[in-house]
Amino acid sequence: MAHELTTLLRTLRMGRSLAAKQDIAEVSAILGTGAKAVRLGDDCAAIPDGDGYLLLASEGFQDSFVRSMPWFAGYCGAMVNVSDIAAMGGRPVAVVDALWSDTSEAAASILTGLHDGANTYGVPVVGGHTNMRSTHNSLSVAILGRARHLLTSFDAQPGEVLIAAIDLRGRWHDPHPFWDASSGLCGTEGAARLRGDIELLPTIAEDGLSRAAKDISMAGLLGTALMLAECSGIGMTITLDDIPRPEDAPMERWLSAFPSYGYLLTARPEDAHAIIARFCGRGIAASVIGRCESTQRLDVIWADEKETFWDLARSSLMGFAP
Repeated sequence: MAHELTTLLRTLRMGRSLAAKQDIAEVSAILGTGAKAVRLGDDCAAIPDGDGYLLLASEGFQDSFVRSMPWFAGYCGAMVNVSDIAAMGGRPVAVVDALWSDTSEAAASILTGLHDGANTYGVPVVGGHTNMRSTHNSLSVAILGRARHLLTSFDAQPGEVLIAAIDLRGRWHDPHPFWDASSGLCGTEGAARLRGDIELLPTIAEDGLSRAAKDISMAGLLGTALMLAECSGIGMTITLDDIPRPEDAPMERWLSAFPSYGYLLTARPEDAHAIIARFCGRGIAASVIGRCESTQRLDVIWADEKETFWDLARSSLMGFAP
């Protein structure tokens, strides 16, 4: 098992998705990370506004994905942005899109997916930019949201536990690493369920059960945990066998997956049961998968073996660690 864990972590460490997160260091070097009003590294920009925060985020989709799965790319334009808002403890207000396509037929499929996703999550599309005479097909969608109390990437504390909440009632979109527990629920009943599931995050924030969270992104579960640890200046130890996982999903593939509904939250140990009960009460798998420490390392346990996945004291991922 020791060799298997070493091989697994090496593969994940050298993956393209995690490497893409290292590009953030170049961006932060140009834009800076010291702004007091808006910190780089969160799922959304959180802008103080009255008694709460405006949340602003955007997602872009590669030409190959948009061309091969145009409807789903459009749907994801709403879905992943709503997830980012929820990960910050917020609720969506509206989205806008920027679309380039080489034909009106391609644009129609993309926009239909965006329309269906927006309707499903109850967020209006209020404008954008469209070009149907392009040489390529690409999509970018931006979202505005609002939060009363934030969940951030900067407030995880040593001594807290790490909770993973993932909707396992989904399917793969081969050959992509997408675990989709959303797009099959576009009807009225399914939409109501998805909106209720998303509502769990802001209510957890407002009830003071957690202050730190991230949605599991293209970096995978370990990469997302590493980003959370780096922003908070802490370390973590994660036990792989405690991660909610479909029975037939190999560990390597699952740790590389981008789930439509997947979140990491930290909490005081005494609040963990209440958080987990809220997710499980809606049929979402949730469990404590690790603990937060002051080591600045992300250590991983599998069976009886333990190995360091990343040492932030030696090497930053996004350029935020000292």
